[in-house]
Amino acid sequence: MNRQVYQSHLFERNKNRLTKSEITVLDDEIRRICAAPEIGEVKKGDLTGVSVHKFKVRDKLFLLAYEYDEMNIILLALGAHENFYRDLKRYLS
Repeated sequence: MNRQVYQSHLFERNKNRLTKSEITVLDDEIRRICAAPEIGEVKKGDLTGVSVHKFKVRDKLFLLAYEYDEMNIILLALGAHENFYRDLKRYLS
């Protein structure tokens, strides 16, 4: 199934800080999410409805937050674990 993929401003800003090799890995992970959006961990509480997919680029762990439905995937945030959830909550409120 083809879903439309949208980027939030927060995601886009964080993506622009990545190197070319990191963006290549990120693009592969986004393709994996498009193919099977349920691979991310579904959050509860303040972040209900948000899924977070974790992946590594070399020795760095990245988190990618997104929401999805039948037709769309919205990429919300990207970053390291430090302050990730705090910034995501702030962005969503």
